[in-house]
Amino acid sequence: MTLYRKSFETFDHNFMAYSVMTVIAQSCIGAIAAMYVLMNGTSVLQMIQLAIVRLSCILVNTSVLAQAKPKLVFDSTIVSILFSIIFTIINLA
Repeated sequence: MTLYRKSFETFDHNFMAYSVMTVIAQSCIGAIAAMYVLMNGTSVLQMIQLAIVRLSCILVNTSVLAQAKPKLVFDSTIVSILFSIIFTIINLA
C-alpha cells in the first residue's frame, strides 16, 4: 500500500499535469491491447475483450474530462492499464 499511497499523493499534487499524461498513456496502451485482440480474429470472445478494453479506456477519459476527483481518475487509470496489459498478454500467447 505504500507504493500506491505515494503514487497517489504525487498524482494528486500535480493532478492537471498527470491527467494529460494519463489520457495519452492509457489511450496508447489501450490501442495496443485492442490491436492484439483484433489480430486474433473477430469472434464473440474477442469482441467481449475489445469491449472491456475500450470501455475501461473510455472511463478514464470521461473521468478526466468531467473533472472527477483525483482518486477516481487514479483508480480508473490503474484498472484500465491492468485490463489492457492482461488482454495484451492473453492475446500474445
